Amino acid sequence: MAAYPLRAVFHKTDRQQTGVPVQVLISVPKKHFKHAVDRNRVKRQVREAYRQQKQPLCDAIPAEESLLIGFIWVSDELAPSNIVNERIQKLLTRIKEKI
Repeated sequence: MAAYPLRAVFHKTDRQQTGVPVQVLISVPKKHFKHAVDRNRVKRQVREAYRQQKQPLCDAIPAEESLLIGFIWVSDELAPSNIVNERIQKLLTRIKEKI
């Protein structure tokens, strides 16, 4: 599912020994941003937006299941943090509805 400039993929699995309900992967391709500074900035924005909005999703996951989520940046341009926050919130809401 997509919420431009992000795309999210997720997979439900059985919870492992670690007991973590959600594991997150953030991918910002070098094809979109040649400089590491820009890729790192985007990753920081996505990580912070997820951190602020993860609790309702974590509460919705059953105790015996775990969720793997991958956030993939699909734009060639940087986005302001408020846009990233909105898109992450939209994606997490959609994922919560589907699980």
